[in-house]
Amino acid sequence: MAKVFGFFKDSYTEITEKVTWPTWSQLQSHAVIVLVASLIIALLIFVMDKASSNIMELLYNTAS
Repeated sequence: MAKVFGFFKDSYTEITEKVTWPTWSQLQSHAVIVLVASLIIALLIFVMDKASSNIMELLYNTAS
């Protein structure tokens, strides 16, 4: 049981004293970067999905 308490004590010490937390402005700028990258990736996947759907529809229409 002492090991468990030691683990939690060490974890708390590491989080409060050794971890460098970002500032609020850094957090906001990184969140914007993640949002923009996510939107670009979603748009890219949408375009690829629409293109493959149109190609498959064209192939099915010419085959029948």
